[in-house]
Amino acid sequence: MSRDYRALRDPNAEYTMRNLSAESMGLAAERAPGSRDIEIRDVQTTMVDGNFPWTLVRVYTDAGVVGTGEAYWGAGVPELVDRMVPFLEGENPLDIDRLYEHLVQKMSGEGSIEGVTVTAIAGVETALHDLAGKVLQVPAYQLLGGKYRDGTRVYCDCHTEAEADPEACADEAERVVEQLGYDALKFDLDVPSGFEKDRANRHLRPGEIRHKAEIVERVTERVRDRADVAFDCHWTFSAGSAKRLATALEEYDVWWLEDPVPPENLAVQQSVTESTVTPIAAGENRYRVTEHRRLLESQAVDIVAPDLPKVGGMRETRKIADVANQYYVPVAMHNVASPVATMASAHVGAAIPNALAVEFHSYELDWWADLVEE
Repeated sequence: MSRDYRALRDPNAEYTMRNLSAESMGLAAERAPGSRDIEIRDVQTTMVDGNFPWTLVRVYTDAGVVGTGEAYWGAGVPELVDRMVPFLEGENPLDIDRLYEHLVQKMSGEGSIEGVTVTAIAGVETALHDLAGKVLQVPAYQLLGGKYRDGTRVYCDCHTEAEADPEACADEAERVVEQLGYDALKFDLDVPSGFEKDRANRHLRPGEIRHKAEIVERVTERVRDRADVAFDCHWTFSAGSAKRLATALEEYDVWWLEDPVPPENLAVQQSVTESTVTPIAAGENRYRVTEHRRLLESQAVDIVAPDLPKVGGMRETRKIADVANQYYVPVAMHNVASPVATMASAHVGAAIPNALAVEFHSYELDWWADLVEE
């Protein structure tokens, strides 16, 4: 059964204070002569089958200016964006921060604290930055406070058909560095080793530890000082196994070990990080600045890795970076997005002091260049 998501009712939101619209806030309709007096007329989404199912968001205005953003991929995101359209119609798109908080408040009954609702809001928020930059004729990084650097470092998420073969991984690292010109890489460690007995219990047997260490050894020794190399575990292992793995990797030049344990238990994440000198990164499975603040205050990471179209958008990522900077923690943005959110991440990287790198997950997508004009 098809539904008109724009017409859904939240009875609680109709009589509570959860409304930050221009009308409720008593904002003047007129800003200044010229292009700043504009209104949102519609918001639409489309999905593109890239290396992931990219969810693109467009905000349309009465002035004909259009902003394009991106939400993290996943089922239900287009419907959630559609649900938010009535809260945005008639609003001035330049009020990015107020509109973000307005959507968080209006959608709180539908889960705007974390999860897919946050990613839907992120898609709108990113589009508003694009739109505001066009109206004001400034790049998005200028809206975030200006730039620290002219470019943002990119690391290449690498794959090979034989991902469990240490030598094949080393060969791919060599190719990506020498032929493609990258100086920062990442490989997966949650790959079959042949020693597994039970994939449900998260335990790593000694042979599995040795196999993962061999991947790290082969790759890092092959590229040496030509590239930094991180390794991803995709929140797969138990606390004890993660500690043993991190300890086994201490003798190698590991840029960081990413998500060695599931994200739900902050105390476990903290204990793993404290147990090793191998740098530990996490953050892609946490939402908004509040969850990342807890991660940083407990010093549970050496590197924080928010995903911009998942975490809440450009300003929310900037806020996370500000908190991280108070704890002297660098930011390495997770990213599996299209050119839209990839460039949004690059703009945030230009605007924050503690940017380390932005992930690039599409080096095998041969039509990426067709989407980008340099």
